[in-house]
Amino acid sequence: MGEEECHKEAKQDPNLPESSAGNSSLRKAIDFLSSLISLSHSIKVFPVKWQMIRTKLEELNSGLIALENCDSSENPAILGLISGVMVTVKECYDLARRCVDLSYSGKLLMQSDLDVISAKFDSHSKKLSEFYNAAILTRGFALVVSRPCVGACKDDMRFYVRDLMTRMKIGDTEMKRQGLVNLHEAVVEDKKYVKVIVELGDIVNVLVNFLDSPEAEIQEGAAKVLSVVAGFDSYKGILIGAGSIAPLIRVLECGSEFGKEASARCLQKLTENSDNAWSVSAHGGVTALLKICAGGNRRTELIGPACGVLKNLAGVEEIRRFMVEEDAISTFIKIVRSRDEVVVINSIEFLQNIASGDELIRQMVVKEGGIRALVRVVEPRSSCSFKAREIALRAIENLCFSSTSSVGVLLNYGFVDQLLLLLRNGEVPIQELALKVAIRLCGTSEEAKKAMGQAGFMPELVKFLDSKSFEVREMAAEALSGMVLVPKNRKIFVQDDRNIGLLLQLLDPEQENSGNKKLLLSILMSLTSCNSGRRKIAHSGYLKNVEKLAEAEVSDAKKLVRKLSTNRFRSLLSAFWHS
Repeated sequence: MGEEECHKEAKQDPNLPESSAGNSSLRKAIDFLSSLISLSHSIKVFPVKWQMIRTKLEELNSGLIALENCDSSENPAILGLISGVMVTVKECYDLARRCVDLSYSGKLLMQSDLDVISAKFDSHSKKLSEFYNAAILTRGFALVVSRPCVGACKDDMRFYVRDLMTRMKIGDTEMKRQGLVNLHEAVVEDKKYVKVIVELGDIVNVLVNFLDSPEAEIQEGAAKVLSVVAGFDSYKGILIGAGSIAPLIRVLECGSEFGKEASARCLQKLTENSDNAWSVSAHGGVTALLKICAGGNRRTELIGPACGVLKNLAGVEEIRRFMVEEDAISTFIKIVRSRDEVVVINSIEFLQNIASGDELIRQMVVKEGGIRALVRVVEPRSSCSFKAREIALRAIENLCFSSTSSVGVLLNYGFVDQLLLLLRNGEVPIQELALKVAIRLCGTSEEAKKAMGQAGFMPELVKFLDSKSFEVREMAAEALSGMVLVPKNRKIFVQDDRNIGLLLQLLDPEQENSGNKKLLLSILMSLTSCNSGRRKIAHSGYLKNVEKLAEAEVSDAKKLVRKLSTNRFRSLLSAFWHS
């Protein structure tokens, strides 16, 4: 059947749209396809098959719309394709009308007819794709559909994404590249497009296939879009199911720097769920990522997410062991010194994760110089942010505080001085964190308590006893109660009369905003073991606060009063016998 005859038949069908005589055959085909898509929505029977046909119709329609802006649309081969499309559209209209009217003779026969017509539309799309790939078509304006404005209805968004998908499937390299750029802009600007992509389904497979494209820009564009999709927990399983892990790792191994970066970001999001860790390892991802991190001349934008992926994988025992064998610890200790905050944070978290619950690995981190690297991050004069310092302090706690020998190494690197500077001059959040770390450090060893006392921690802790924050007052009192258990620290503490005066002052029963009275009384009790401390407490004008608490039957206050009274009595006896 020729083009003219096809048009005549199509025109005779009352269900087909009217078209002016001046319209080209291409425009008529587009109009007929649009009308058929509209009609398909009213069909209630065989919904799955009609959904598949409608998807193919929308894809073919987008391809033909793109043809309108091509300089070769009058090519005989193109005209033959359009003619064939018109014939298939006529046949499909007939099937659609019979499904709407329920006038078909049998279900099995109609299902068979629908399968045949679906295959014909597939054939037309494939032929159109071949024309693009063979460069029969010369593009005038490749992308003619504008992105719907923000807040557009879902149907407009779906049409736009389908149009991009069609161009990416049948277009040349430039059309694919531009389609990926537009799709990435869409998902970044409006996250609703991510849902549209997932619902369309086939586009995810197209993007995954693009990861193996020989064109670097196509790889990069696909990885960037997939990375945005991977940011949604509910869609990660869809990307895994589409087989995205293996090609993402191939990009890591052989892609461009920008492609590797986008691939690493996508894998970092996918591996937040540890169930996907084995898939990355099975495809050689751990080796590829370690190679990236070990390359000192790499861009930090690439090393950051690569560290992030390995950090996520370090929680799996077997993978952790493999990383250790591949010298990952020394690699990550080196990159802790990076000037890029993301790299610093991810590398510190990696070291924490890999050493978690494993004493041998923890010792390796210490031996390889991990403590020195972490102390440098904490150093107040460094350019590191609060976030980096916070993570470094937590890592120091986790890696060092469970071992006396590690605490000794930490003290040798000047950690106590760094911690004191943060306590004195840091912003409020970092001061509170430093205070928490100081409490834990106090509990690690006698040497730590002595070092903190000599460094000047106690006067700073006394200041915090009068803080507005109840939690801060509690922490300061707890740290002090640990430190004054050391005789040398008690002597240092009582040298300043103001220290004992403030402690006694805070025990005022009528003062609500005070530290933990139990801890304060415990500190004072420790100080009575020191002669000068005992005398200063006994002669303080604020001793009456302790006596009031004792009268109120506060047991610790009563013990303190008894201790002071006994010592006073002993002093009187001593004076009597020596007179």
